[in-house]
Amino acid sequence: MREAGIGPAAGQRAGGRSVLRHGSPPVPQPRDRWRSRAGHAALAEWLAQPPITAVMTVPVTARELTAAKALRQAIWDAAHAQAAHRPLPAEAIETINRSAAAAPLVPELAADGTTAGWAPPVRATQALSTLAREMIELLSGPLSGRIRECASDNCPLVFVDTSRPGARRWCAMERCGNRHKLHGASVSEA
Repeated sequence: MREAGIGPAAGQRAGGRSVLRHGSPPVPQPRDRWRSRAGHAALAEWLAQPPITAVMTVPVTARELTAAKALRQAIWDAAHAQAAHRPLPAEAIETINRSAAAAPLVPELAADGTTAGWAPPVRATQALSTLAREMIELLSGPLSGRIRECASDNCPLVFVDTSRPGARRWCAMERCGNRHKLHGASVSEA
């Protein structure tokens, strides 16, 4: 079974697309750091990155770290099942729904009235709920049929194809699309 390497969600609320942040540019995979003793700090750091940018004001707990790993895997499994036009795994649906049931992050307008952030206290459970809610929105919304797996032979990433014709093939042109073009050019020159 492949392990999820999805990125966080929230900042870009367009139909849950940011929940599958496997696109331009690819997100560094935090999974290895989550396994170390510093896993709590790595999760907090990961959630503090755009687009969610949720700086934890309450330390990450062991239970939240376990829930984050389970949710990440559930989103990964659900996205790949949807891309392959297979039924979503029941366990993934259960995990996503359980995470979404918690209170989400609460947006807050700054005193200057021109910027926003998250109202404290900011907990990892809230960020995970926000992420799970975006996945529900994506899977049940009009873009669910546009979840794709990257066409590269050695890239396991998924993305939402928002191109007008719905013909996007790569997680990111800068990454896999260019590699494919370079490989094709070198084969035709030989």
